[in-house]
Amino acid sequence: MTRCDWAKSGLEISYHDLEWGKPKYDDAMLFEMLILEGMQAGLSWSTILAKRENYRQALDGFNPQKIKDYNQDKLDELLQNAGLIRNRLKMQAIVKNAKAFIQVQSEFGSFSTYLWQYVLGKPIQHDYHHFSEVPATTPISEKMSKDMKKRGFSFVGPTICYAYMQSVGLVNDHLVSCDYR
Repeated sequence: MTRCDWAKSGLEISYHDLEWGKPKYDDAMLFEMLILEGMQAGLSWSTILAKRENYRQALDGFNPQKIKDYNQDKLDELLQNAGLIRNRLKMQAIVKNAKAFIQVQSEFGSFSTYLWQYVLGKPIQHDYHHFSEVPATTPISEKMSKDMKKRGFSFVGPTICYAYMQSVGLVNDHLVSCDYR
């Protein structure tokens, strides 16, 4: 099977083949991926994939209802966990994003409803031949970033938002040559 060039290691290959670019509508999965994409800022995706299970365990299964109540003692505990990215701003963003996520759920009925409005409910299928053609941001990711920041989210710049759109299938950037598109 032919796959996109960036998927090289076991975890990357599994993620590429089973998750990346596949539409996701479940709020729990959308929250998990939002947190992981924010953790990636400045790091490689393979680093985040290697730590994903650690995050799942440390963050109560990515449960925003529990995370929203994390206090400074819990954040300090997380900052001591060698299995996580130990960055204070990113840890604070996890709690901030849980609160904003819950607020969006309350306003829209689900986070999925809010998120999928950016692509009018239908994944955008791109037809790129080389990964160098794939943009880091788009007007949609810029609009999403601006609105999410206004709603209180952190670590949601346009580049992170575009990577998030790829990870949850709002856009499908599998190359034309990829058998997993």
